[in-house]
Amino acid sequence: MSTFILLHGSWHGAWNWHKVTPLLERAGHKAMALDLPGHGRDWTPASEVTLASCVDKLCAVLDALAEPAVLVAHSRNGIVISQAAEYLPDKIKTLVYLAAYLVPNGQSMIDLARTDSESLVLPNLTFNREQHSHELREEVFREALYADCSDEIVALARTLLTPEPDAPGATRLQLSEENFGKVARVYIECLQDRAVTPSLQKRMYSALPCKQVISMNTSHSPFFSVPDELTAHLMAL
Repeated sequence: MSTFILLHGSWHGAWNWHKVTPLLERAGHKAMALDLPGHGRDWTPASEVTLASCVDKLCAVLDALAEPAVLVAHSRNGIVISQAAEYLPDKIKTLVYLAAYLVPNGQSMIDLARTDSESLVLPNLTFNREQHSHELREEVFREALYADCSDEIVALARTLLTPEPDAPGATRLQLSEENFGKVARVYIECLQDRAVTPSLQKRMYSALPCKQVISMNTSHSPFFSVPDELTAHLMAL
């Protein structure tokens, strides 16, 4: 049995794994969904959230584990598991990028996001300069994030989504082949994604090859739309 640590993407929190966590636990695995700083029940002000603070929170959890864990990151927080792998490669069994940013050394998430001309995200952001955060316009929630999800999920998102801190996505990653490069990587691509589009996903996992690429015919949030299928893929690893 494995320990899975599940990281949400932009604006979300640990709550976005509420359908997957019980499925993993029912199969005998341990599943830990985290609220990163400034998200969910972690009330750190957005202006104080950095990539380092997000990575530190994850590394503290890894340090407390007796065995290496499988890290699963959605969307933006691919950058967090990559940087954590640089610091604690021996505490990580596999890095799983779920429609997530797989960013090379010396680049930032926003560097790649700006090249994703078909994405609905960047054209539909609103920025709060005082709080150093940004949000997605509500009118594109479904099309960008939840195209194949129920009305109940869209309503849940409207209630629980929080502003996204600016700093982590603009920070350049510091990765090496000796540390990050030695941890096994798996990419799960979402073929109907309008947030991190399939073309960008393919460019990322082609530039940093993974030991396995799994394709899902879903929009950006398969943990909501097809949790059983996603969980089956995770357990098969």
